[in-house]
Amino acid sequence: MLVVDDSPAQRRIVSAALSRWGFDVLEAHDGAAAMAICTSTPPDLVISDWVMPGMNGLDFCRMFRDMPRENYGYFILLTSKSGKEDIACGLDAGADDFLTKPVNSSELRARIAAGDRILRMERELTEKNRLIASTLQELQVLYESLNSDLVEARKLQQSLVHDRFRDFGVAQVSLLLRSSGHVGGDLVGMFPVGENRIGLYAIDVSGHGISSALMTARLAGYLSAFAPEQNLALYEVDAGRFDMRPPAETIAALNKLILDEMDTELYFTMILADVDLSCGKVDLAQAGHPHPAIQRRDGTIEWAGHGGLPVGLLPAATFEQVSFDLGPGERLLIHSDGIVECADIKGQLLDNEGLSGILSELRDIHGPACLEALTWNLSTFSGSDDFADDVSAILLEFNPHP
Repeated sequence: MLVVDDSPAQRRIVSAALSRWGFDVLEAHDGAAAMAICTSTPPDLVISDWVMPGMNGLDFCRMFRDMPRENYGYFILLTSKSGKEDIACGLDAGADDFLTKPVNSSELRARIAAGDRILRMERELTEKNRLIASTLQELQVLYESLNSDLVEARKLQQSLVHDRFRDFGVAQVSLLLRSSGHVGGDLVGMFPVGENRIGLYAIDVSGHGISSALMTARLAGYLSAFAPEQNLALYEVDAGRFDMRPPAETIAALNKLILDEMDTELYFTMILADVDLSCGKVDLAQAGHPHPAIQRRDGTIEWAGHGGLPVGLLPAATFEQVSFDLGPGERLLIHSDGIVECADIKGQLLDNEGLSGILSELRDIHGPACLEALTWNLSTFSGSDDFADDVSAILLEFNPHP
């Protein structure tokens, strides 16, 4: 604590009282001497006379406030001035309180106690802010580390879709996978079944984030295009030659596997299709996934499938299968609910009707360009490039040679 007064007697009176109350007291006879002390030993509380030769109390208070310091310093002006303009001038200079001369001991103690409470609260607040800043810094480090891991996880998840476009001569397959966050719960893919057949699958795991992404990675292993002996949809006919089980049978096997062997609350919707490229026949099973769209040669849209239950909900669930043919110039779009449940700014969903309109507009656009245009239309419809849900799709275009 610092007492500043050009009167030695006044300094001794105030300093003696403060010392009796347990405060460490420094003294200065004018503003210049006080500033020297403040520079070397910044006090928590200053009691300074207003009227002093050379640097007066107001000037000293202004310089005191301009000093860089970690904590707040409480400043009390001693004055015989009591006018409102004088008090306003003192407050404007940075004073916190005033004491009229001659100083009353009880009033001095009360003013000091009030200042001490404010300083304690300021110290506590500073310490809490310091703790918050330190915690935020630690959280930032953790966030950056997690963000880096999620970026790598996104790359790994995207790598599950090995071929975004395959030209089989008589047909072309294009794949779209776009997560709403770093990683998502959608997955699309294909696998060969002999020379003239392919399997197509689309999966949408419940929820978002890491747990859903881990589930898609595991499911990708069960439908592997590179290890047919591990693919649940395939069975070995003879050495090195595989055939495809009926899609509904494979989905039922996945349902049993999820419920029997995986301790998880997650479930997923799915479409699995067996496509015969030699004739355009498609056998397709649907498990809670949106109805796939068939675009005929004349541009009309048909919706395939019976809906069905998601995989991983009920052990007794059964899954139905449908069959249909694709003719020359016709195509099949298998898509996630992130497309048909995309909402505009009013909350209106795109739905099947809106998707039909988009497909009609994109009738003459093919391959990956068609899926890119579909994504662009979704952005225009929703008013944002950041979709609320993962967006995925498979586009099968049948174009047999004449």
